[in-house]
Amino acid sequence: MASFHSRSSNSNGNHPASSFSLLLLFLLLASASVSASETVPKAMSQPATGNFDGGPVVPTTPLVTFLERVQEIALATFGKKDFDPKLYVDLSLKSGLSTTVTAFHKLPRNASESVSAPDFKEFLHEYFDGAGDDLVYAEPPDFVPEPDGFLPKVKNPQVRAWALEVHALWKNLSRRVSGSVLDRLEFHTLLLLPGPIVIPSSRFREVYYWDSYWVISQPPILSAMVYDIYNRTGDFDFVKKALPALLKEHQFWNSRIHKVNVQDDQGGNHTLSRYYAMWNKPRPESSTIDKAHSSKLLNASDKENTSDFTTLAITSILPIDLNIFILKMELDIASMAQIVGDNRTAESFLKTAQARKQAINSVFWNEEKGQWLDYWISNGTSSQECRRWKASNQNNNAFASNFVPIWIDLFNSDTCIVEKVRKGFQSSGLLGAAGIATSLTRSGEQCNYVAYKETGAMHEKYDVEKCRDIGGGGEYIPQTGFSWSNGAVLAFLEEFGWPEDLKIGCNWVMHCGDEL
Repeated sequence: MASFHSRSSNSNGNHPASSFSLLLLFLLLASASVSASETVPKAMSQPATGNFDGGPVVPTTPLVTFLERVQEIALATFGKKDFDPKLYVDLSLKSGLSTTVTAFHKLPRNASESVSAPDFKEFLHEYFDGAGDDLVYAEPPDFVPEPDGFLPKVKNPQVRAWALEVHALWKNLSRRVSGSVLDRLEFHTLLLLPGPIVIPSSRFREVYYWDSYWVISQPPILSAMVYDIYNRTGDFDFVKKALPALLKEHQFWNSRIHKVNVQDDQGGNHTLSRYYAMWNKPRPESSTIDKAHSSKLLNASDKENTSDFTTLAITSILPIDLNIFILKMELDIASMAQIVGDNRTAESFLKTAQARKQAINSVFWNEEKGQWLDYWISNGTSSQECRRWKASNQNNNAFASNFVPIWIDLFNSDTCIVEKVRKGFQSSGLLGAAGIATSLTRSGEQCNYVAYKETGAMHEKYDVEKCRDIGGGGEYIPQTGFSWSNGAVLAFLEEFGWPEDLKIGCNWVMHCGDEL
């Protein structure tokens, strides 16, 4: 299993401290299989404009509903300290559901509905297998300790040794679904997958769609995965097979409920996209947490989002990062449609991409700050109604996601814009001594060689203000493993390398006054 690599930047720079593109790539980090027919259907030759909202969401299974109840009793029994609700929906049954439910209802409870810890632990042991037991280790057949051509730009021996250790972590994180899941699907909440997978960590013990790209980031980047695979393999048939799925994903993100119309101050009308999940129930893996936050957050839509939890009502925002991902999708689809000879679709998606680029600059761009700012909208307005653009609706807070447009050629090829963004980023306050912050809020949420050397692990979160410190915050204990950190480090080293004479450690840090 060769290390993942990125094509996100056109920079040829070799010195990590002097590359503005390297810094901006960090911003992308802070911040279900789809079946496809073999040919591109003619009916899908146009970008989506119709209603893709569908009917009501299919309710969760009886097993998931029951495990949410187990989760609630576990919280009442064990208390909030270090409580992780996901553990309980990852449990698999030893006996049938009806037998287990009957035993659950027979547990003696006190007035607060909690069960004594010994009784509850005995119940869990008798009726459930452990969380994660439905996955087993899978030896990656194509893994080699040092792939041919591995990180040719990395000249520093210490950095190279570290990179090889990080590369070896892919092997440690390789899994396959146990045969027991196939034998009794109704005993498990894990979806059956036919092949081996790479999991992010011990807690995230399943494969996520968005983790497949560098084992990092979040949707919608399926088109970027397909396009990168094609550029590495030249597999025409793969593109032909994947294109219908990409068209379907584009249709989803441009459906009626996700689509928002805005009229700019010059009278131009624009269509952009927002997060809006068709689900108003708690997430099963975090049911207890979501119920506590239900009056503040629309959590299902929040988890479509690319960032960790904030206090934002996500459906009331037009996010710049989402619209850049969709713009990239439109450009990718246009390119791949041309590859398979579907010129009609290619031309149509190029026009759609140009329209979205204009919308992005009209609605999100802030000339004074040199950033693209998220835009507040009112949830009381119909999704079909055209909203008038107001400067006061731009979110003036500094977020790493404000700089995501530089990721794609339509923006990073404009030297004038790049210079404005460079100055805007340098004055944003996001650049810390040990990395780039997600925002200026000190939440403890959201790569660090020194932390790896001191802990022996790659971490999910890092403290960008203090070299060698790991991060905290969020809904669970910060994880090690950690696939998206591993993929990011290897992608940066592949793209930018590391000179032999440049030391690595806390003696090399960026400061807010340093020249980018």
